Amino acid sequence: MKSYLALSVAILSEIFGTTMLKLSDGFSSLLPSIGVVIGMGLAFYSLSISLRTIPLSLAYAIWSGAGTALTALIGILIWNDPFNLLTGISLLIIIGGLVLLNSSSPSRQEAEKSPAK
Repeated sequence: MKSYLALSVAILSEIFGTTMLKLSDGFSSLLPSIGVVIGMGLAFYSLSISLRTIPLSLAYAIWSGAGTALTALIGILIWNDPFNLLTGISLLIIIGGLVLLNSSSPSRQEAEKSPAK
């Protein structure tokens, strides 16, 4: 459970860092530029903590997929990025893929019980 909390922090930090990247205006604005470094640094640190118990393929897919979908929503809601039916379907596919990937991955307890190959 601690690992999924770290993964959640990684996702939120990455979204924060990416949002600051937009506000940094090509790293010409100091405070948002510092926000990029802090957000991305915390994101990678938290991701590395989550990898102690979550398989790399699952953690990275959740981190990148959730970060992509949520960042796209922020772009649509805050910066009026274009939104149409195809955008909506694409976001639903990303989220659906994350749900399927997460549900198809054995829990750590199940993985420990199965014999090594």
